[in-house]
Amino acid sequence: MIAHLVDIIYLVAASLFILGIKGLTKPRTAVRGNFLAAIGMLIAVLVTLLDKQILAFENILLGFVLGGAIGAVMAKKVQMTAMPQMVALLNGFGGGASLGVAAATYFQTLQGVGFGTEVTDLIAVAAIGVTVVVGAVTLSGSLVAFAKLQELIPGKPMGFPGMKVINGLLFAAALVSLVSMVMTPVDDTLFYGMAVAALLLGFLLVLPIGGADMPVVIALLNSYSGIAAASAGFIMGNTMLIVAGSLVGASGLILTRIMCAAMNRSLTNVLFGIMGEGGEIIDADEVYGGKVKSASPEEVAMLLETAQRVVIVPGFGLAMAQAQHAVRDLADVLQSRGTEVEYAIHPVAGRMPGHMNVLLAEAEVPYEQLVEMERINPTFEQTDVAIVIGANDVTNPMAREDKGSPIYGMPILNVDKAKTVIVVKRSLSPGFAGLPNPLFAKDNTLMMFGDGKQAVVDLTSALNEA
Repeated sequence: MIAHLVDIIYLVAASLFILGIKGLTKPRTAVRGNFLAAIGMLIAVLVTLLDKQILAFENILLGFVLGGAIGAVMAKKVQMTAMPQMVALLNGFGGGASLGVAAATYFQTLQGVGFGTEVTDLIAVAAIGVTVVVGAVTLSGSLVAFAKLQELIPGKPMGFPGMKVINGLLFAAALVSLVSMVMTPVDDTLFYGMAVAALLLGFLLVLPIGGADMPVVIALLNSYSGIAAASAGFIMGNTMLIVAGSLVGASGLILTRIMCAAMNRSLTNVLFGIMGEGGEIIDADEVYGGKVKSASPEEVAMLLETAQRVVIVPGFGLAMAQAQHAVRDLADVLQSRGTEVEYAIHPVAGRMPGHMNVLLAEAEVPYEQLVEMERINPTFEQTDVAIVIGANDVTNPMAREDKGSPIYGMPILNVDKAKTVIVVKRSLSPGFAGLPNPLFAKDNTLMMFGDGKQAVVDLTSALNEA
């Protein structure tokens, strides 16, 4: 194809990517944004295939059918509760694909014309090395994140003495191997050494990160997968892949920064896997100590009868119970009685960025009722009833009050300032941070124990009967 025509079509595809990302920033336009980005990717792939004059489409068609079938099954079968680990896995696939492209290019060149000493050859080897390192770290790190979220391994921080030193040595080994490979590109031993060091580094970087910090990790790994794709674009000389990878890398890094601010984490600590540390062990019996009060659905319904303003606070427990539709029904009943209802959305509620937004959108909750933490917090003092469903760490007052707590300084939803707090939860078990929640023992808090979905259904029935 004519080079200028290819560049123009790539520019159109890149514009669709940008419009897609812009659309994803708001729930109302997210579906359209996703569609625009998908169209942009389809255009980019078709133009690349035609431009390279690839005639043997058998393998490409086979990959398309096989990958499309797997993707379709995953999209249909994977529950919303498992979406975070699916995203982690897809990030890993992206890093693995870039790693595969780099390895294929390196060994194909070695078996063919080989690498010369020209500047362009040195740049090509450097691009291969960067892609291998970032892609390998993304692949192994994402697999660890998936295993933690899927509870194949413990979600708590895991490590051993000297882990930071070993991480530093692995990073240095990967970097030295990369530089040495640029100087001696025909030595495939350096390639293997660099890949192994990077794979181990990704594994050890994510292992010490606790489940409560997974939203940050997923955002960071997403950024890494974009950087790996951009590096692969340099290897293949494909402008579109460079642009797409750069967009993903940059947006992922921005999202990581937002997540760090939401959890009071240091970006440097995230980059080097230094998280989930500090804090003393807190005895739950000391926190709760006979102060917890439970209530039945009928008793809670009596409170809601006279409530003028109700704020619903969703958390991962709501996702686990698949209670989003039941919550929407409860909100509809309240609104039919003239009660103002809003949803308080913490940026890291759940296990990935935007988890609660996606979950509530599935239940067709009006977008304008989803209120971010910064805007909803000042209104809790004027809230008659706050209903917390499955949210734990993001409502824990220890983050404000206990300097010895591992989550101290993390911004939370100030639900304890509402006149009455109803907590729907199976038990007093801690959240991912492993901490008891003093909110459950406060004077203005009532616990409604049970399965999240059934408890909300019972509450809605009691309210209708009242």
